[in-house]
Amino acid sequence: MIYAYTFLTLAVFMVALQISKRLKSIIFNSFILTVAMLITIVVMFNVPYPDYIVGNAPLNHLLGVSVVALALPLYEQFRQIKAYWKTILFIATLSSLFSMIVGAVLALMLGADLEIVATILPKSVTTPIAMEIAKNIGGIPSVAAAVVLIAGLQGSMFGYLILKMFKIKYAESIGLSIGAVSHVLGTVSCMEVDPKAGNYSSIALVLCGILSSIFAPLIFKLIYLWVT
Repeated sequence: MIYAYTFLTLAVFMVALQISKRLKSIIFNSFILTVAMLITIVVMFNVPYPDYIVGNAPLNHLLGVSVVALALPLYEQFRQIKAYWKTILFIATLSSLFSMIVGAVLALMLGADLEIVATILPKSVTTPIAMEIAKNIGGIPSVAAAVVLIAGLQGSMFGYLILKMFKIKYAESIGLSIGAVSHVLGTVSCMEVDPKAGNYSSIALVLCGILSSIFAPLIFKLIYLWVT
């Protein structure tokens, strides 16, 4: 029964998926509903968080491996990527740098120390990559995971709506924007609304993850020199 929480998580996700299909809401998508229901269950039944994490070990171990699945949407959009690779690479690079610099500057303005700055830098990439980046530059991986979750939730719930409010019509633009700042969670919400936007979101997700792992140590070193 040690992995009972794994089956609970899967069962709750299946229920959330069915509810999401009926609601057809961007804000209350399947991920948001799953998180909300799991939190309610854990709180109501007084489930210790360490026990829940241990019981979810099979799913937790798949977190890193799941990144490999992102190769499929990249393959599906290969022709367009090949045609517009310079534009896509430019957008991903600019997004990665902007996200890291803005996060770091805001953290410093609010009085954060360098350890917290290192933790916040990779906030807009997927969890396994963000945790590894934070660890390598002196941040706190577990806190980085929480920051990534918050960034993802914001993009998942409001990213698509905000872009539509500004009359952004092209699926490519929507997907690249959301994937660049809200990683997997934003990509999931895109997939549910527009598969093409979801595919481009996954492209931005992968590219920004790679670029952030390259730029984060350099940016942190510059911040370190500037602060000290």
